[in-house]
Amino acid sequence: MALSNILPPKPNTLLEIFAVSKAIIGMLHLKPLPGAPHFTGGNLQSVLDAALADADALCEGGVDGLIVENAWDLPFSKPEDIGFETVSAMSVIVDRVIQHSRLPVGINILANGAIQALAVAKATGARFVRVNQWVNAYVANEGFIEGPSARALRYRAFIKGDDIKIFADVHVKHGAHAIVADRSVPEQTRDTVFFDADVLIATGQRTGDETPVEEVISIQSATLLPVIIGSGLTAQNASTLMEKADGAIVGSSIKFNELWWNPVEVERVRALMAVVREIRKHSA
Repeated sequence: MALSNILPPKPNTLLEIFAVSKAIIGMLHLKPLPGAPHFTGGNLQSVLDAALADADALCEGGVDGLIVENAWDLPFSKPEDIGFETVSAMSVIVDRVIQHSRLPVGINILANGAIQALAVAKATGARFVRVNQWVNAYVANEGFIEGPSARALRYRAFIKGDDIKIFADVHVKHGAHAIVADRSVPEQTRDTVFFDADVLIATGQRTGDETPVEEVISIQSATLLPVIIGSGLTAQNASTLMEKADGAIVGSSIKFNELWWNPVEVERVRALMAVVREIRKHSA
């Protein structure tokens, strides 16, 4: 099947949002939010302070955008159990991050909270949402997770949020794909494209795991959409991965001791971005 026969071609969403090739999106792993088991009480100020400090470090290091994730709301709820308290807290924090950083910002609400993330994006002006399982289904740490694309896109239309773009994982981490094991990664890519995602994400098996370059190539073989790295990008492997990928979301490798729960280390961000800038020169 020709790549252009799935849906009519779209403009390049990455270039529309970030206005640069090989865009690097820095991850803000939020501290526990109200309602999560690890939330210690009080207001959001300590969560916000940590988020803005990481945003400052990422901006100083030279990233092209940010994505805000409720990473410490462990264990993650299934989509139907994500509460109003999470949406309201995310809205406050994302709004402050956007105003503070002036960079394009996206949202990921775990686990697979596509509709909740769209609501936050509409309220705050965030440019995109990440959805870890957009089509089909898989068995995640949270249990059986179905792709929400049909409901999510109808909700996006309802709130007149067509400018909010969908960044969708094709073969998401933290789960088993036995349900669709008879479908190759290129076939799952075509499914994701057919259900109207804007940017596709290739990842490793767990948070911080290096994304296999073969996974990137396999996804690219079945789409004309941009394909970005979703986990495990480092200054050391960037030359290999970013030669193939159109961009990346980066988190663990730019934290102190490369631990996702630690603060962002500016020098690690700078080292990564120096490699990426060299790749941009040669790929222009």
